[in-house]
Amino acid sequence: MSNQPFGTRLRAVMNERGPLCVGIDPHAHLLDAWDLPDTAEGLASFTDGVVDALADRVGVFKPQSAFFERFGSAGIAVLEQATIRLRAAGALVIIDGKRGDIGTTMAGYAAAYLAEKAPLACDALTVSAYLGFGSLQPAFDVARESGAGLFVLALTSNPEGPQFQTARTDDGSTVAGAVLDGLRDLNAGAEDLGSFGAVVGATISKTTENLDIRGPLLAPGLGAQGATAESLADVFGPAVRNVVPSSSREILGAGPDAVALQDAAARANDAYRTVLGY
Repeated sequence: MSNQPFGTRLRAVMNERGPLCVGIDPHAHLLDAWDLPDTAEGLASFTDGVVDALADRVGVFKPQSAFFERFGSAGIAVLEQATIRLRAAGALVIIDGKRGDIGTTMAGYAAAYLAEKAPLACDALTVSAYLGFGSLQPAFDVARESGAGLFVLALTSNPEGPQFQTARTDDGSTVAGAVLDGLRDLNAGAEDLGSFGAVVGATISKTTENLDIRGPLLAPGLGAQGATAESLADVFGPAVRNVVPSSSREILGAGPDAVALQDAAARANDAYRTVLGY
């Protein structure tokens, strides 16, 4: 992938293009809004429209794998080609797959997404530590070798999340806190931004958890889901500069016109630049 670690490349592209991460979430209703059929062909037209308009303007993209997978192999092919095109344009791609398993199965996910010349090689992958933080070790190992990154679910914005994430472990820390501690340890040697980040919803209220993990904090929930650029400082505090603000419907809803997509992305990016200090 690169001789440089993901965290180094992420900071560089955020400095150059701004911190905005555009989520590519081809919901059926978005395809309809773009006057496209809810088919693999419609998916391809939608995705090409986003890539054509924004690939050389936005630094980070987060395609949601589920919305490609629902079309089977044809949808996966669209995701694969979009990832290749985005990365060729200098953008970083975080595939939102939320993978998580143990042993050789986790190693298989790592081989599919994170290894050099992997079939779906991306810059980073979202993963779940539900089977224990240590279950992700095969993915951490492959990511280190290839210069890729991982984003581990920590404090998500869905209402069901706290049932598990705020539960207490044997040492008294929360499950989310244990995930953040594990990531902080992995990033300990990073000069600036480590490669192993956390997913922390932008719509959560202020938290007592220590979000300074020396790694990136992927923050979905901006725009249509209610969070704003101005609220990021309240949620993330001193760690706000490490936030990767992700917005999808706020940007994609402006399409299919390319100029409208570019304008929407530019407005959002400018707002995040101001708050995050880029």
